[in-house]
Amino acid sequence: MTPLAPERGARQEQVRDRLRRSHRSLTLGPVVLRLRPRLIAVSLITSAVLAALVALNLSLGQTALSPAQVWAHIIGTDYEHHFTVWRVRMPRVVVGLLAGAALAAAGAITQTIMRNPLASPDLLGVTHGASAGVVALLAFGGSYGILTGGPSASLGVPAVALIGGLAAGALCYTLSLRNGIDGYRLLLVGVGVSTILMNLTLWMLTLGEVTDTGRAMVWVAGSLTMRTWENAAPVALALAILLPLALASSRTLDALAHDDDVVRGLGVDLGRARTAMLFLAVLLAAFGTSAAGPILFVSLACPQIALRLAGASRPPVLLSALVGAALVCAADLLARTMLDNIQLPVGVVTGCLGALYLIYLLVRANRRTQA
Repeated sequence: MTPLAPERGARQEQVRDRLRRSHRSLTLGPVVLRLRPRLIAVSLITSAVLAALVALNLSLGQTALSPAQVWAHIIGTDYEHHFTVWRVRMPRVVVGLLAGAALAAAGAITQTIMRNPLASPDLLGVTHGASAGVVALLAFGGSYGILTGGPSASLGVPAVALIGGLAAGALCYTLSLRNGIDGYRLLLVGVGVSTILMNLTLWMLTLGEVTDTGRAMVWVAGSLTMRTWENAAPVALALAILLPLALASSRTLDALAHDDDVVRGLGVDLGRARTAMLFLAVLLAAFGTSAAGPILFVSLACPQIALRLAGASRPPVLLSALVGAALVCAADLLARTMLDNIQLPVGVVTGCLGALYLIYLLVRANRRTQA
């Protein structure tokens, strides 16, 4: 036994005790519910804020509607503004909520397994892979007859984005696979792949026709304009399957938040667990990006906001998803109403907010260093 073995064993026992204390549970027959009062309270408050933001998004616009009118349309007692509510605003709001939730949940998982608050699917090539695929389709599709309009076009863009995102994530995983997955190596490979894909996207934008590349630029900025129920269906199905899987894996994520020796001491297969969680994060990010484009900084900032709100040891997945949905919903409200007769892509607003967040992180880090 090495001199560090007793200290390592004591540390592993401390982690086990912390995990047991943080997982107070309520057993209802075969169902075991984990009780975290602060997390539950913050999640309920965030849900209430989210409901208020949804109501504002459905009410405000070129045609202002009162909350009573919106509710009457939802329950089917009024059809005067049926097209405005159900065909224009509601799909846009739903796609924004689902995309924000998927991206934020993916960010929470990524930051946990990499133990880095600056890690996100954006750095794993997922969003840039989706962007490269969509730009290739939109920039050259009009010239070669790939896009002919109608349902095929609305379904083609999300499908290509999903394929591009998954392919980029698989490439990063393959290139970083050496005696298992190391978070630091994966992050470096992801930055390299993302940079290559970003420059490839910019190069393709210079080659296409002006009208085609204009549509591609709007998508690359992250936009909810002209979103339809067809855009919402795939990401809704993905969230319905993947989010419960992530919540069911909370013990694994709690273990992966610690260093490798502690994780192995807890009896967790490090390589298999990290790979499974990474695959889950890539799927969530790819589906979220395919629905609304690469909405910047959602997957980076929302998990850290949720972490501080909940006072948890790692970014909580469900609360991160709620914060992500609320952030995208609020950003879209600003994008639609901030300027008269001009609708900004929602990614522009989240990008500005994310830049402020990064400045905050840098200032905070400098203060810690000086202290």
